[in-house]
Amino acid sequence: MSGSLLAVDTPWLLYRSHFGLPRSIKGVDGAPVGALLGTVNTILGLVQWCSPRAVVCCLGAEEADYRVALYRPYHAHRDPMPPELRAQWERAPALLEALGWTVTADDALEADDLMWSYSRVEAAAGGDTLICSGDRDLYQAVDGHTAVVELRRDGPPGTIDAAGVQQRSGVTPAQIPDLIALRGDPSDGLPGARGIGAKTAAALLSEHRSLEGVLAAAPTLRPRIAAALGEQADELRTFRTIAALQDIPVTRPPDGLTDHAQGANAARELGMENLAARLEQGVAAASPVTAPSTGTASCARAADSRAPGAGRRPRRSPRRP
Repeated sequence: MSGSLLAVDTPWLLYRSHFGLPRSIKGVDGAPVGALLGTVNTILGLVQWCSPRAVVCCLGAEEADYRVALYRPYHAHRDPMPPELRAQWERAPALLEALGWTVTADDALEADDLMWSYSRVEAAAGGDTLICSGDRDLYQAVDGHTAVVELRRDGPPGTIDAAGVQQRSGVTPAQIPDLIALRGDPSDGLPGARGIGAKTAAALLSEHRSLEGVLAAAPTLRPRIAAALGEQADELRTFRTIAALQDIPVTRPPDGLTDHAQGANAARELGMENLAARLEQGVAAASPVTAPSTGTASCARAADSRAPGAGRRPRRSPRRP
């Protein structure tokens, strides 16, 4: 079976769907199922779009313990998961597995680390990977065998290759951890170097190639930047360690097709009748991989901040998923 491996950032999709779709989407016993519906619809649409050889849905720790140990404020600013999303989160693995997709989790590391690791294993076997995630940390995984899927509001998805990473961030994929260390990452609670923004960080890396190169060149830079680099050198090295994705021992997923019949049964058990009917017909949702009307960017921000406010206002009556 030909085709790329599709590696899915399941936490991001669940958050994105929870904050981007109406809360009035209910399933059995009136329980919210919008996050599940949006996640499944998006993956079904991606399968229809790219015909992957297999789908792996990655889950993981909210924050890796070793990253928190290195820097206590890491992820500390994020709000707790809403209870209505937590209930769907717990049901997601069984639903995704019923659809014939590999579901994998690591209690010690994060979904980003899993997607990175699967892309490395796939490349070693001569295969290609498409990573579906709104987290730009995953740009560091991009190479000749790996691209990031870009969900678009008004059309089909696109892919971000190494040239796309350079265009969007000003650095190469391999320099992404250095960039994050210097400019910071508010979604992860990393402040970066004082007074150094994204453009300055990218320019420094373009000239000096790495964080260590920038630190070595500090005495030659403007006094304000030199002072920040000198005072924060150890902290910036810690930020880079946090930003770098970690290898996890994983097994290359076997080829597999979406199981529409079992997926329909699982969806019906959750009260998702419309989804079950579509699956029985072997049909993905209409325009399933475009962003909700709030837009991809706003949904991504909601997913990053773990805070409500990016979604639509619920309708008065429940909607059938």
